[in-house]
This record gives sequence, C-alpha cells and structure tokens, in this order.
Amino acid sequence: MLDTERLIREHIEAKGKKKEEALMILNHKTALDYIYQRPAFWKKLTLAKTEDIHRLLVTGLEVPFGIRKSRVGITGTSYRPLDNQFQIKETLEELIRLINDTQDPVEKALLAVLGISYIQPFEDGNKRTGRILGNALLLACDYCPLSYRSVDEVEYKKGVILFYEQNSVFYFKKLFIEQFIQVARKYF
Repeated sequence: MLDTERLIREHIEAKGKKKEEALMILNHKTALDYIYQRPAFWKKLTLAKTEDIHRLLVTGLEVPFGIRKSRVGITGTSYRPLDNQFQIKETLEELIRLINDTQDPVEKALLAVLGISYIQPFEDGNKRTGRILGNALLLACDYCPLSYRSVDEVEYKKGVILFYEQNSVFYFKKLFIEQFIQVARKYF
C-alpha cells in the first residue's frame, strides 16, 4: 500500500517490482480520475466509452487498442470466448444495451464487471475494464465505487470461472455484494 501511494504521489517505483506493474497502477489512477471528473457522463454507456476506458488501462503495456482480432484463452478454465471480431463487437454492443436498459445501479455495475470479463472484447485488460466501468456506473448514480481490495484473488477468479463455465452468477454476486456492503460500512 505504501509503495502504491508513493508511486501515485511521487512517481517513485517500488524496488523489486516490474515496470509493467507500476504502469498498470498509474493507468488505473488515470482511468479512475477520468471517471471521477464527470460522473454523470457515465449514466449511459457506449462502445466508445468502453474502448476509452480500456485504452487508458493498457496504455504503454503493449496491448492493442480496440476490439480484438485474434483468439484468446483464459488460464484456469476451459471456457473459450468468441473469436470473430464482428461477433465480439455485436455481443459487446448487446451487453451495453442491456446495461443501459437496466434500472438498478448495482445490477448495472455487476453486469459490466461480469459481462466484459465474459465477452473478453480486448486482447488483455478485460477484467480491469469491467471493474472500472462498473465503478463508473455506480458513481453516475451517486453510489460508492468498489475496490475489491479485500477479495481474495483465488476467490475472485473462482467466481469468474464459475460464471464462464456454468453461467452461474451466484458465487461472484456474493463477492460483489460483500464488497458493496464493506464500502457502505466503511464510508457511511
């Protein structure tokens, strides 16, 4: 935590860490600043806004911008996302419509987090993009953003993989709600 704070405030990288890790943290900060600047802008999600968040998160990481053109695999699961660029874009646009048509802000955020992860529209950075978009949607409705800091990485991956392979939202939804309650208790 102290290394991260020092990186963000003073741009001093922690010793023994990869440059890529520092860049990811700084990119997260840039993306968070972007969504905090104009929360109302995020009341309606678009493909362009989704791609903007992705671009902010992967700048400098040698990850191509835009809808992916190649097949991706996901470590630890047999799930294989769509591999046709046109189908990926169409499915992402359908998810965005579903999110915009959903009234409940928490549901919107959950749809963004899991939906982007499931579709895997980008070569890398999909889960990060989904989490930032989820937070943008929460902020747009005057809800607190979620940090996922207290979620065990193995449990997070387990929830996502159960969704990928069994289309069961139950386990991930439980983690998501726990984070929501934790934020509400901490800040209110």
